Amino acid sequence: MNPRKGIHILPSLFTTGNVFCGFYSFIAALNEKYYLAAWAIVLAIIFDVLDGRIARMTKTTSAFGMQYDSLADVISFGMAPAFICYAWVLKPFGRIGWMAAFLYLLCSAFRLARFNTTKPDIQGQHFIGLATPAAAAVIASIIIAFEDLFGSRVHPGFMVVVVYILAFLMVSNIKYPAFKKFEFRKRVSFTRFLLVVLVLYILATIPKIALFLISFGYTIFGPIGEWSSQKTKLNAVPDDIKQS
Repeated sequence: MNPRKGIHILPSLFTTGNVFCGFYSFIAALNEKYYLAAWAIVLAIIFDVLDGRIARMTKTTSAFGMQYDSLADVISFGMAPAFICYAWVLKPFGRIGWMAAFLYLLCSAFRLARFNTTKPDIQGQHFIGLATPAAAAVIASIIIAFEDLFGSRVHPGFMVVVVYILAFLMVSNIKYPAFKKFEFRKRVSFTRFLLVVLVLYILATIPKIALFLISFGYTIFGPIGEWSSQKTKLNAVPDDIKQS
């Protein structure tokens, strides 16, 4: 990037908000305020969604913005969730605990590096592998649910399993919907409009449970879709080929 051209301030401000939320989640976790740390990650996800959409709407996308966004994502959706998981419940596991957290961080970095080197036409309307904000949302929603609704912490063994599954999904070849071309100005079917209203209603009514349900539902949507696709392809193969 030519330094004289400067940077686009509006999307960069939202990316900076993403970085701030990721940093604050560290501060909150160090002070054992895990509930606030988890909500900081959720707020970082909102900033991450807005910076990309605003950049596309204002036609201010740039190579600088893409790299800045990726670095912000490593902090907010890689390092921050890994650290919070370790400090929240994985610390008693010793080496197993911090190695699980490190694996999550490593896979999130791999995921972002692969995304940056994938051609736009290959990315299309799908992400290859679970996006890092979605993985971070699962971790944040679990912490929010258990800290607020149950007043306790999840079993460390369960969290280790969750972290390993999320790490695998991030570097997998499973396709996830990207929702990149969701335009508010275009006409949509009445059914789709009702679905959006229903999601917003649930989020407003029971945000803590809805956050978990939405993040968990999106996470398992990829494997279920992949299994369904493979099953459809298998059923399309003639019986004589299957038997051979």
